[in-house]
Amino acid sequence: MNIQFNTARFKSNKRSVWGLWIFSFLLIISLLAKFIANDKPLLVSYKQKLYSPLFFSYSEQEFGGDFETEANYRDPHVKNLIQSKGWMLWAPIPYSYDTVNYELDRPAPSAPTTDNWLGTDDQGRDLLARLIYGTQFSIFFGLSVIVISALIGFFMGAVQGYFGGYVDLILQRFMEIWSGLPVLFILIILSSLTAPTFGWLLLIISLFQWMILVPIVRVEFLKTRNFEYVKAAKAMGIPSLTIILGHILPNIIGAPLSLIPFMLTLSISLLTTLDFLGIGLPLGSPSLGEILHQGKNNLHAPWIGISGFTTLSLLLCNLIFIGEGIRDGFRTQTPQPMEGL
Repeated sequence: MNIQFNTARFKSNKRSVWGLWIFSFLLIISLLAKFIANDKPLLVSYKQKLYSPLFFSYSEQEFGGDFETEANYRDPHVKNLIQSKGWMLWAPIPYSYDTVNYELDRPAPSAPTTDNWLGTDDQGRDLLARLIYGTQFSIFFGLSVIVISALIGFFMGAVQGYFGGYVDLILQRFMEIWSGLPVLFILIILSSLTAPTFGWLLLIISLFQWMILVPIVRVEFLKTRNFEYVKAAKAMGIPSLTIILGHILPNIIGAPLSLIPFMLTLSISLLTTLDFLGIGLPLGSPSLGEILHQGKNNLHAPWIGISGFTTLSLLLCNLIFIGEGIRDGFRTQTPQPMEGL
């Protein structure tokens, strides 16, 4: 393999290093969202027996209540039942993204307090909990789009670059037509025909974002297919798929990989835009775009807009800084003849 990542170049870009640390922190917080912000206790001790409400469902009767339905641990009656014969260990933020705080002493949206650290939105839900879960959802959605887009993009670029000729010409014309379609308008039209879901948005956005990778993969394959080691592999009768995956792809992977952070930024931005316009995720889903939309509609509650803007800015800016560092860190060396055989 002739591609290598120069960590010294990456570290020389201080913005990239800081971006990696900050993004890693946001990623860890979002991955641990269930343990940081939840309206169920992490642990419950009742009559010398331990319970884990995060992973298992327990009825109210389990704690001496009257109902067979799942216990509402925020209910004062259930709290008294448990605390009379045990204790509860809560997460640092005792609210989930959809938990409504009915104990507010002022109309929602309420300003930051010791109970709601960043205040609440206009429905009385804890803003910090929604930001944490919204970040988690945005990163997971962006990574899912990248996986699908990368598979399609690498396949299309490799086929065009490796075979060339009429195959390249026909696929290039197809891409010109496909890239001319207005993605946002198509999403708006489709959202009026069916209720958007996670899978629906993932499919539609992935069907357009794969084109970002195709040009650079195509160019690298067009260049590499004329190297001596590729010609030798063809002369030896090695299958085209083996040459593409085992000989060419490992040597050109650096350039496409440097685009991944920028693609992740684009995916998160597009999802946020759709949610801001109200044509994205279903109502009630944790969404940074929905928080920004609330900030626009509640200018008298500036903590909503400021919190959403700060979180989104940190996420996107640091992804761009990481992308710059990865781009600088990858370098391609000219392969030696017959290498990889």
